[in-house]
Amino acid sequence: MKKMSGIPTETFTPLKTLCPAALPDRPVTVRGMVHALRKLGGITFLTLRGPERVLQCVFAQDAALRDVTEECAVAVTGVLRAEERAPGGMELAAETLTVLSRPAAPLPVPVSKWKLDLNLDTELALRPVVLRNLRQRSVFRVQEALARAFRDTLHADGFTEIRTPKIVHAGAEGGSNIFRLDYFGRKAFLAQSPQFYKQMMIGVYEKVFEVAPVFRAEKHSTPRHLNEYTSMDFEMGFLDSFYDIMEVETRFLQNAVKLLSAEYAADLARLGVELPGVSAIPVLRFDEAKQLAAEEYHRPIRDPYDLEPEEEHNIGRYAKEKLGSDFVFVTHYPSKKRPFYAMDDPENPKYTLSFDLLFRGVEVTTGGQRIHDYQEQVDKMLARGMHPEEFESYLMIHRAGMPPHGGLGIGLERLTARLCGLDNVRRACLFPRDLSRLEP
Repeated sequence: MKKMSGIPTETFTPLKTLCPAALPDRPVTVRGMVHALRKLGGITFLTLRGPERVLQCVFAQDAALRDVTEECAVAVTGVLRAEERAPGGMELAAETLTVLSRPAAPLPVPVSKWKLDLNLDTELALRPVVLRNLRQRSVFRVQEALARAFRDTLHADGFTEIRTPKIVHAGAEGGSNIFRLDYFGRKAFLAQSPQFYKQMMIGVYEKVFEVAPVFRAEKHSTPRHLNEYTSMDFEMGFLDSFYDIMEVETRFLQNAVKLLSAEYAADLARLGVELPGVSAIPVLRFDEAKQLAAEEYHRPIRDPYDLEPEEEHNIGRYAKEKLGSDFVFVTHYPSKKRPFYAMDDPENPKYTLSFDLLFRGVEVTTGGQRIHDYQEQVDKMLARGMHPEEFESYLMIHRAGMPPHGGLGIGLERLTARLCGLDNVRRACLFPRDLSRLEP
């Protein structure tokens, strides 16, 4: 039997399982970190922080708390009772406390405060400690729910989860925003996307997905960009239309909202999150969306081939005000601005069978149908001045035969930031990587 400071580990009750009705007048022992200490009228209230919740422990005598400070790791024994004024509607009438470890120095920030009010640079420099704050922690509980709902939705739809390389021979999207590295004397890159490998696996499993990091060497410092972020990707074969992809994403969002409501209510309340309606998501064509936003908000169209950030904001505003939705799919992006593997619209090859999903005025998803015919793919590469021989392993799947297929990629941090109302995507990343940040 393992022991910690003389207490058998089998006797500890996990905080998340506590319920006064199930433990009437019976002593329990719990463990966690001392999140806060507060004295009131001869009684000391100790807030114990566990992985998913906090528990108020009430001490009638100070002797048990001698030399106890915030962020001590402790084990507390007492009787659990209902108390509607306490966090979670219960508290522990504490009898004994055992200190398991102590901090070696005072905290650089008071993590028990409701809001830390730090500037972003300070917050990120102190990230290992700042993340112990309950509101900070709730952001990543929400993020967990999004990734969990993504996996659950796709597993239920018959998708297979895969793992693809992040050190690659060629970039999936081309351009200069790619990290180069020396791979035992050969040129290699960090993957911008799992795109090629997702498509390769369509011929194996038909429907696949991955949740993994991707890398973009963009020299920017905007509130919406990271140089490393988590992409939630899926690819599916035998499409009837690229709208099939949008239907799967809509189901994922519906399931995410249900999961958050059912199991993450405390985190949502702590952050003041208002969940969006997702019963149906409106769809606008790219050119239509640009024109509607330009007319409604009196902003002239400057770039006919892409959406500028202000245009995305205005289209999101239009969707909310006129269509009653926080989300809007924008379809049929110009071929000029989409990757070489995007399928052109047979009715008008200037546009593609592709889409973005905007959430509260920011793009969080890019997806669409891919080219599955070998010659069509080679011809598009040549038309763009590319060299097909550099993509032999990728084109192998087209030679071997591919069904109509397509997929998408969702930026997990960006989706989290929009949902939680954060002003910078870095606040939705545990340890951000940007132009100036390599640690912590």
